[in-house]
Amino acid sequence: MLTLKIQQMTINGHPNLCPECASPAYTLDGTGFMDGLPVRGNCWQSHSWEEPLITLGILKQIQAASTGRERAEDDDTFEIEVGGAVLAGILHPDVIVDDVRPAVRDVYWRRLIKPALRRQKRKALRAAKKPVSNAVAATKAAAIGAAWGLQAGGHDPDPDYAPEPVNACPACSGKGGFNIKSNIHGNRRIPCTVCSGTGEID
Repeated sequence: MLTLKIQQMTINGHPNLCPECASPAYTLDGTGFMDGLPVRGNCWQSHSWEEPLITLGILKQIQAASTGRERAEDDDTFEIEVGGAVLAGILHPDVIVDDVRPAVRDVYWRRLIKPALRRQKRKALRAAKKPVSNAVAATKAAAIGAAWGLQAGGHDPDPDYAPEPVNACPACSGKGGFNIKSNIHGNRRIPCTVCSGTGEID
């Protein structure tokens, strides 16, 4: 059995269509061993008919004359002359390597490369924001520390007072954090936000 998928075909310049729905796309099916047997047409709307002008032998000539496709944008065309009639048209394209390349490229870009670039971009933005966040936290810690100092007694009135070389954080008493009882947090010790966990206040 020989089947050709016709995308469109003309006979002497006139469109050869499905006789019932005028569809330009259909298959031509040839069976048997005799080239003189007529072929059957079958369109996508399930209409079937016998092609009196096209035989199995002509179907073989169309197949032999088809140009094939090398690139994705190419059409698989044919043109033959039978008894003074010119049959020309386009066959339904078979998938070739060049058809797959753009699809693979698009999938590779969309599903692998682009998400990876997006993740790297987010990571870079987070890294850029971190120093700013740390600076803001340090400023807040200094302000809280100053407020704490004022609330705890303010400055020492003694003009001869010399501060210790290392000042322990008044909030955590220099421990750098607090132990808490919690079933929510996996870490049961939280850092002091006043001294940023260092245990020291400048």
